Amino acid sequence: MSAAAKVVAPPRALDAVEAGQRVEDLLDRLSTTGDREVCAAAEELVRVLMDFYGAGLARIVGRLGTTADRGTGDGPLAALLDDELVSSLLALHDLHPEDTGTRITRALDSVRDPVEVVGFDEETGILRLRSSAGAGDGGGCGCPSTGAATQRSVEDALACFVPEVEQVVMESVTIDREPPLLQISTRPPAGTAGAGATVAATAP
Repeated sequence: MSAAAKVVAPPRALDAVEAGQRVEDLLDRLSTTGDREVCAAAEELVRVLMDFYGAGLARIVGRLGTTADRGTGDGPLAALLDDELVSSLLALHDLHPEDTGTRITRALDSVRDPVEVVGFDEETGILRLRSSAGAGDGGGCGCPSTGAATQRSVEDALACFVPEVEQVVMESVTIDREPPLLQISTRPPAGTAGAGATVAATAP
């Protein structure tokens, strides 16, 4: 009796960030050899491949996407924009049909901890965010480690959808609490019967 064939899962696809980092690492390894001609040829190879795949993606976007699709959010191209790998490739080649603000919103929607946009500076690439889960960093618990994890997940999502973002700054949340009420008991005048009156006062 033959043994059952093993089911081998397909390898996980690299996202744009991981692929870019691997290319940079390989180019750095080549540069350590000191052979300038080899390094120049490798960099030229990367540029040729980028141009080739970029041209192919441009044709795909042109055939799938129409003005009506982009305006209504319907159509085959709109269905692909939720895919992080596809979105990262389109953004990398400047082919993504959505503007920067829409892609920032799409990226933040994929993050577990809710955050809100304070502002984005297109010149510096700095995106300022604020946690909307509660006071302090880290989704309202005030834990620095949790806040750091939230920022990492936000940065990973933005790297796929919005490569224009160079830096993420998480601002702390300040919650205005109403001052507590103090119970002040006044003593009745001498010779007056009855319990003292209670007056509610607001603490300074």
